[in-house]
Amino acid sequence: MSTAAYALRDSRTMLRRDLRHALSYPMMAISGLAVPLLFLLLFAGVFGHTLRAGLSTAALAGGHYIDYLVPGILLMTACSAAETTAVGVSTDMTEGIVQRFRTMAISRASVLTGQVLGSALRTLASSALVVGVAIALGFRPTASPVGWLAATGLFALLTLAVTWLAIAFGLFAKTPAGANSLALILVVLPFISSAFVPTASMPAGVRWFAQNQPFTPVIQALRGLLTGSPIGHAAVIAVIWCGAIGVVGYLWARARYDHLPVR
Repeated sequence: MSTAAYALRDSRTMLRRDLRHALSYPMMAISGLAVPLLFLLLFAGVFGHTLRAGLSTAALAGGHYIDYLVPGILLMTACSAAETTAVGVSTDMTEGIVQRFRTMAISRASVLTGQVLGSALRTLASSALVVGVAIALGFRPTASPVGWLAATGLFALLTLAVTWLAIAFGLFAKTPAGANSLALILVVLPFISSAFVPTASMPAGVRWFAQNQPFTPVIQALRGLLTGSPIGHAAVIAVIWCGAIGVVGYLWARARYDHLPVR
């Protein structure tokens, strides 16, 4: 068996372990899903009418507020799942499981790869549930099959990027609480973006940050692909940001993993 075949086999084993671990601690998976669903219900059902009344039709690209809202909620789904991943990795670290894996005759890359694949699969399943609930609440995407494919690809790229960063957080933090605090940045950033209201409606200083932070072009690109609102260069900028976050997260996670003590 070649080295690549061994790495693939060990990665599958680690992926199964990650999925079984998630089933053993269902509350972590439920909490990762409950946050975006709660915000979807809150903003669509409670604040939606008020926010819609304060925004022009042009700002909402002629659609309903829930059509504007859903791309931001999808981004929060990926970020909430990443927060759960960071806590899970940190828990494995404090219990010595990751260090133990390094002493075993398995592919070194498979440990982190299994974590990334397991988290990505859970996030994609959660996002499908969010879209289903949103459609039940009135979300009406107008995307063509190509648009859906492009939106899914961009969301998958975002998921991989924030997952690698979350794993780096989990390996870097001393405790699960510390990992949760670091990953909280990913959950807070969507609130200072175009997720809930257009950036043009924000105060000057906040508007500059919201327009130039990584998640705004991702949200705008997803919104345009799903609902037909103008995208401009948002898709290209979104891919660049996702690539940069993913590369930084991967290199940071690998560096932390390579310097772990062997028990």
